[in-house]
Amino acid sequence: MMTTTSPQSPFPATDSDRNQIWHMLVPRDIAAFVAADWSMVEHDFKADGFYAIDACTSDDPDTWKMMFPDLTAYRDEWLRQAIAAQQIDYAEDLFNAVFRATTLDKIDITGNRALVRKHFNGRIKKADGTEDRLLWKTHYYCEKQGTGKWLITGFTGYLPNHDPD
Repeated sequence: MMTTTSPQSPFPATDSDRNQIWHMLVPRDIAAFVAADWSMVEHDFKADGFYAIDACTSDDPDTWKMMFPDLTAYRDEWLRQAIAAQQIDYAEDLFNAVFRATTLDKIDITGNRALVRKHFNGRIKKADGTEDRLLWKTHYYCEKQGTGKWLITGFTGYLPNHDPD
């Protein structure tokens, strides 16, 4: 199916930092995932020192896990999930469905650091009549480089999402 959603940032056009981060973490990330093409996003990460936590959709930080001690571990899992998604027969365009389920409208920037909140809340229809449910939050940590480019330095993902449906 062809992508029809026109990605539109919720931030003012004059806010170049937040727009750069939004485009990196929403349309580019979704497009790369749908294509299972890590090369589309690999330069969005600061490989040196990257790590990520899996909150296991739990409100209890004592249950969270250090799932990705480095970028290679995260890349491998990202690719596994992206390739698995390509094997599913969806009844709707995957890019549009994931984009529809994604909200990223809060970015706190202090100096050259940013805390970015990405929420997933939606359903993707499958051809067999079932659906995939997206319901979690990810908090990304980003750093602005001397070149002006923002990079992802880590995240805490699969946080519980109690947003109403």
